[in-house]
Amino acid sequence: MRWLFATRLRRILIAAAVVLAIPALAIAWWLGSPLFINRTVEEEFVFAGERRLPSKMSASEVDKLMADAAATAVSQMELMPDEMAAASAVSTGQFRDADSFHKGSGKATIYRLPDGSHVLRLEDFRVTNGPDLHVILSPSPDISDREDVKVAGYVDLGSLKGNIGNQNYPIPEDAGTGRFGSVVIYCKPFHVVFSVAPLQK
Repeated sequence: MRWLFATRLRRILIAAAVVLAIPALAIAWWLGSPLFINRTVEEEFVFAGERRLPSKMSASEVDKLMADAAATAVSQMELMPDEMAAASAVSTGQFRDADSFHKGSGKATIYRLPDGSHVLRLEDFRVTNGPDLHVILSPSPDISDREDVKVAGYVDLGSLKGNIGNQNYPIPEDAGTGRFGSVVIYCKPFHVVFSVAPLQK
C-alpha cells in the first residue's frame, strides 16, 4: 500500500510540475525572446492625414525631395512647392546607449503638421529589443534611470512598433510638445531605460 501511495503521489507531483512549468516557460519566452529577435518597421512620413502631391510625383519621390531639401542651405528652401512645405520640425535629437547592454541609435524628431497636430518621427532607428518596450516623451532632458522617466508631465505614446526602422507616433493634442526634453525607449515590465534621445529645439 505504501508503495502504491508513493507512486500516486509522485505522479501527482510530476503532473503539478508540468502544469506550473507551461505558463512559466511561456512567460520566460515572452520576456527573453525579444532579446534575440529583431522587428523591423518601415513607415513613410505622413505630412498630414491626406497630403496633396505635386503633379507627376509619387509619395516616395516627394519624401526623398523633402529629405534632400532639408539637408541643403536655407536659401534654397524657397524653391520647394507649397504643397511640400507641409511639416516643420519642433525639436530633434539623437538616440544614445543607456548602458553597455541596452544600445540605441538613430534620430528622433517632433514635427508640427499643417493641421496643428504633432507627430514623433524615428528615423534610421535601432535599439536593443526587449519585452514590452514603450516610447515615452519625458520633460527631463537627461535620463539615467526609471525615476527620471516618469516625472510629472511624461507622455506614453504606446508600444514600440519595431526595434529597427522608420516609424511615426502621433502625439496627443493636449501634450504641449514644447515642454519635452527627451524621447525614451523604456521597458515597462523591468522598468529599464533602453535608449534616450535628448531633444533640442
